Amino acid sequence: MSHLTNLQEDLRVIWHGHSCFELRSQDAAIIFDPFLEVPGYKTLELQADLVLVSHEHDDHNARNRVRLSGKTPDIEVDVIESFHDHEQGKLRGDNKIHVVTMNGKRIAHMGDLGHPLLPEQAIKLQNLDLLLIPVGGFYTIDADEAAAMVKAIQPHLTVPMHYREGSLDFDKIAELGPFLAHFEEVTRLDQPSFVLDGIRDGILVLKNPMK
Repeated sequence: MSHLTNLQEDLRVIWHGHSCFELRSQDAAIIFDPFLEVPGYKTLELQADLVLVSHEHDDHNARNRVRLSGKTPDIEVDVIESFHDHEQGKLRGDNKIHVVTMNGKRIAHMGDLGHPLLPEQAIKLQNLDLLLIPVGGFYTIDADEAAAMVKAIQPHLTVPMHYREGSLDFDKIAELGPFLAHFEEVTRLDQPSFVLDGIRDGILVLKNPMK
């Protein structure tokens, strides 16, 4: 009986590249920030109950790449309004940080956050089980800003996103190394997905789904 209960409570996190993540349990599936085209990545063909989009750029808002089930998932979604740049949206517009409570876990997807958090924003991001954060700079916060944010928020687990790996992703954004240099505790997986309960602390680097 306990084995069956554990299966029901599993929450799998799947990285589809760039900033696109999937949260999937036995009862619900959510997609964050599906992309239309990103250099090096294949065309997305996904299925879910809900799509959450941080902003209306086509590398984050390709809702047509996700086939919806028509089911309303039993989850809680909170939105923290923010900006895509350091000038209160004057350069690139608004950004939504989504905080999802699913299977008893709190997960925040930061979208294309482009500025340090305000104190009132940081308070809403306490007690996270998982933080998905951009680290590549240029279009978003850079490695130093992202690292400072992680250390301030102190999530149980952090997965970086929106960075370049060779020819994968936009050439104007940085690779992962400058962000990882800020941390001693880094775990690398040989796959692009994991069960959230399986790893609880530090920085987790997922294998790129194109490798």
